[in-house]
Amino acid sequence: MTITSLSLSPLLLSVRRSRSTMSDVRSRLTKKQEGALCSLLFGSARLSLLFKASVHSYKYSAFHQKCDRQGPTLTVAYNKVGFIFGGFISKDFAQTGSNLKDDKAFLYGLDSRGDNLQPQRIHVIDGQCSFCDVSSGPNFGGLVFLDNGTQVYSNPGTFYNFDPALIHGNDLNLIELEVYRVEDFDDYLEMPWRNIDWSLGKRKELMGQIESWKPIITSVTKAQVLLVGPVGAGKSSFFNSLNSIFQGHVTSQAIAGSASFSLTTQFRSYSIKFDSGTKTLPIILCDTMGLESDLNEGVDVADLTSILKGRIQDRYKFNPAIPLEEDATGFRKFVQFKDKIHCVLYVFDSCKVKCLSEKLLDKFAAFRRKACLMGVPQLVLLTNVDNACTLVAADLKNVYHSRYIERMIQEAAARLGVSASTVIPVRNYSRELELNSDVDVLLLSAVIQILRAVNSYFDDIKQEAEPEN
Repeated sequence: MTITSLSLSPLLLSVRRSRSTMSDVRSRLTKKQEGALCSLLFGSARLSLLFKASVHSYKYSAFHQKCDRQGPTLTVAYNKVGFIFGGFISKDFAQTGSNLKDDKAFLYGLDSRGDNLQPQRIHVIDGQCSFCDVSSGPNFGGLVFLDNGTQVYSNPGTFYNFDPALIHGNDLNLIELEVYRVEDFDDYLEMPWRNIDWSLGKRKELMGQIESWKPIITSVTKAQVLLVGPVGAGKSSFFNSLNSIFQGHVTSQAIAGSASFSLTTQFRSYSIKFDSGTKTLPIILCDTMGLESDLNEGVDVADLTSILKGRIQDRYKFNPAIPLEEDATGFRKFVQFKDKIHCVLYVFDSCKVKCLSEKLLDKFAAFRRKACLMGVPQLVLLTNVDNACTLVAADLKNVYHSRYIERMIQEAAARLGVSASTVIPVRNYSRELELNSDVDVLLLSAVIQILRAVNSYFDDIKQEAEPEN
């Protein structure tokens, strides 16, 4: 025992020293200062500390060891007079020995001595290179770090034109130098890949369009929309969220949650009231059991087909082991066109769509084929979009500026075998106590897209022959 303890002591000592060293590698930036610098990067970026000169040394070799080929980086220098300054590049440090152009690169300066933190951003001179990718410290031409220990080289007019007093307060002696990897910077797109009006007036306009919508087929008074998706994807929450908007306060009528089994055990048809509860919207949302992988779990494909045909009545209780038969209670023998499903809305959690099992996807594909054969329009709703992307979590209005969400929708469409144009990202209400205009606009825009799909379907039906009552 004594020999073993003695032999392990150097290893334990090494681990302790390692932990002690790592604990010293902490950002010098305050939360406010970090926020001010991130604002230069559209507010969407996250900073991950790679290099700290007081820990790793003021040698450029140590800098390259920690920072080469790390993607976009932000160099952050500190001096005694209270300035924080440096530069950003979106390309790798790789010691290529060349001067490189980078249209996203810039220098900046932040006077941290007051409460009003407003950083100065300086863009590269037109036609010039942005940084020198050489075997030295961070070299932005006009600012060079770690070329002479703690001394900074400053030369306005080389790559960048700047006022030294505004950038570093004319103090070129470092008290610290840090380099951060900039994560999620490229996630923000200046031009949205879908356009949406987020104004308060738009919210009211969308509500009015939905309230006044009328089916072009006279035998139908309300469009019937079927919600299909895995357990916990947000089907019931989608109804509750829409209901909350038109009720004017957050409410919960359909049972919703995050259990591992389906909380919805019956087929339910939900109407949404508006105008102080005296009227209902011209749309009915039909909720089902969750779509599950195993054969005898969740809603059955045969039952889903019966729902499409209008055979299953409201409050029918599902039995995953035995699909609905003609002589069973809840089977509608005489069906009118108004009883059928006019649009299918597949609901998936955007954080989990990549993890769907092959068995569940097979079930989904089988039902999709049934709906396609009947000509029923189909859309995909991706919920929980704010938890899928930090950019969207910061501001929901960034949803169509997010490169990650755009890629996620394209990947989800490919995985589900649908067109990306039919995939709609939304955020449901969950724990909120108050309504939010941005959440409302995104949800209401989804309903408008549903009604457009129904209009197109009804138009095709009407051209063939309007169904009889």
